[in-house]
Amino acid sequence: MEVKIEDGFLIVKLPLQEPAPSSTGKTLVVASTHGNVLTTATVGGKLVTVGCNAYIKAEKPGAVK
Repeated sequence: MEVKIEDGFLIVKLPLQEPAPSSTGKTLVVASTHGNVLTTATVGGKLVTVGCNAYIKAEKPGAVK
């Protein structure tokens, strides 16, 4: 994961992964920090922690495409 602050924006760069089922199986995770991660980015002199998940809906079995 790459994190930077640029022009007043927190920019988080996560590598995409092959869609993998979430713990509930309702979604397919395509990018994740896998929990909260302390970064080197700072706001007000304090380190920023990021927790992020990107996902798509899992298709229901038997659904018509």
